[in-house]
Amino acid sequence: MATIRLSDVHKAYGDHPPVIRRVNLEIAQHEFCVFLGPSGCGKSTLLRMIAGLEDLSEGELHIGGRLVNDVPAAERGVAMVFQSYALFPHMTVFDNMAFGLKLAKQPKDVIERKVREAARILQLDSLLERHPKALSGGQRQRVAIGRAIVREPGVFLFDEPLSNLDAALRGQTRVEIARLHQRFANASVVYVTHDQVEAMTLADRIVLLHAGADAERFGSIAQSGAPLELYHHPKSLFVAGFIGSPRMNFFDATVESIEPGRVTVALAAGAGKLLAHVDGERLQRGQRVTLGVRPEHLRLTGDEQFIQCATVLSERLGEHSYIHADHASGTLIAKAPGDTPLGAGERIRVHVPPAACHLFDEQGLALRRSTFEPERAAA
Repeated sequence: MATIRLSDVHKAYGDHPPVIRRVNLEIAQHEFCVFLGPSGCGKSTLLRMIAGLEDLSEGELHIGGRLVNDVPAAERGVAMVFQSYALFPHMTVFDNMAFGLKLAKQPKDVIERKVREAARILQLDSLLERHPKALSGGQRQRVAIGRAIVREPGVFLFDEPLSNLDAALRGQTRVEIARLHQRFANASVVYVTHDQVEAMTLADRIVLLHAGADAERFGSIAQSGAPLELYHHPKSLFVAGFIGSPRMNFFDATVESIEPGRVTVALAAGAGKLLAHVDGERLQRGQRVTLGVRPEHLRLTGDEQFIQCATVLSERLGEHSYIHADHASGTLIAKAPGDTPLGAGERIRVHVPPAACHLFDEQGLALRRSTFEPERAAA
């Protein structure tokens, strides 16, 4: 069993700005923790520091209660699965999976037992005598995972392991990884991805890292929590804009009135007024804010407050459609049933439930919502 604790971890290369900035994080035993963020945010660098492939510039890293800053990668009790399969092309599947055990001079009967057990779990039994060139991409990735499993580590590290697979194989392998985590009850998992579907479906906890133009926050933790916590209660504009696909709709607005648990805002360019069920104690009348609402919480029917729009495009995906529309102050995307009969240029009313609205102040920080109920907002 192994917990992972990062204390004030910092990483910079020479005089360049830090790529990891003062990260404090504890990953519990058997927790499935996903490092999420856009390309270049430092998530793979953070993973490589845990693996021992990158040195810490500052801070402390503990695995299983042991300080491992100066412990070689091979002695940390971790196993890593890379984005590239990194298989030896001249070796069979069996020999690829057994390679680390042979280096560790494990007895032959132990190697045989561990490899065949891992092959059974990963449904590779019939492929053990094949070479990598005779395998599909999904099978090669399972071999790479099997090579990690046979070491029986306390920590599994995955660095974007599904990015080289097609959509169907990604879905299949994602389910296999989730099942593996359930099977190995003593092992913790740290998983790096930029794919929200992987993060939302696999994670016990998501750690979203900052990126973009804000140099003072780059490489720090934007928010850490359960997937639905980040989805329903983002702490900032960055989190709200990153979690969710399509992304949250944002509207520039000005505070009109403030009541207990209720704030009314006027949208820019005279696009109308909207009520948001949020705590407005930090706000003042006339203050500029950003109102956010997710496409799936907008409705095309109802008697509540609405925005007048003109449709631009309908993305028909079968079960549902995404309606792109223009309004006085910009554009929005609304989720609708797949058979919604809308063409380009039609005038529509998009209803905005007050309980589904988010508000963010001028610093991009979220105001606490007072009456949010996911079922009610999506009704």
